[in-house]
Amino acid sequence: MNHRPRKRFGQNFLHDPVIIDKIIQAIRPQPSDALVEIGPGQGAITHPLLRAAGRLTVVELDRDLVEPLKENAAGLGELIVHNADALSFNFCDLDGKERLRVIGNLPYNISTPLLFHLLDQHSCIRDMHFMLQKEVVDRMAASPGNGQYGRLSVMLQYRCRVTPLFTIGPGAFNPPPKVASAFVRLEPWREPPVQLSNEALFATVVKQAFSQRRKTLRNTLRDLLDVEEITALGIDPSARAESLDLPAFAALANRLGELRQS
Repeated sequence: MNHRPRKRFGQNFLHDPVIIDKIIQAIRPQPSDALVEIGPGQGAITHPLLRAAGRLTVVELDRDLVEPLKENAAGLGELIVHNADALSFNFCDLDGKERLRVIGNLPYNISTPLLFHLLDQHSCIRDMHFMLQKEVVDRMAASPGNGQYGRLSVMLQYRCRVTPLFTIGPGAFNPPPKVASAFVRLEPWREPPVQLSNEALFATVVKQAFSQRRKTLRNTLRDLLDVEEITALGIDPSARAESLDLPAFAALANRLGELRQS
């Protein structure tokens, strides 16, 4: 395609055939899969996905790419194009009995809100494979005690298994981004790893705990739980949020729920 990448859409088009092949091998698309690609761009992985599965749905915001995508995919299989913003797209509205396999080279400027938007629809998603800024993938997969561990780590790991697969250098894209990228697999849990009485309160506790990373829980959570309540759960109020694992955050949220109901 003769299309100049647009900065306002965060476009960095993948072109490296070696990386494209690694991506397809990692996804292992099958004819029975309900594949959905976000931001197909110039079709770098669209075409091999379509050849392998025979049917592919794509969500592309840039209307100038829609017709070229259709034309270049002619004869490869059934390509269904939605000219829409993935941030507001209802993926669960897509027809089909199979849960979705979502793939994409996500624009770095919207990657985090888009991930949360997709996680809100996790019930209809089988797995997700994304190219993201490596720093974001590091945060997604980080463990307690790691400097990268934060709100994104906790919220994503509550919803899904996070598996970083491989790093992608800037030269694989046009134009090359200023940072390294990584390819990651996200698999929504059938059953969450912890039980929550109220997911909204869990999100509130996690957000508040990480709102001031250098402060202790006694300070960041003081509007939600007092020192005695935190201590009664076996959690040190002088600890920082980055030291808490997922069960600890769940315990804090469930206790807050009990207090709100009493």
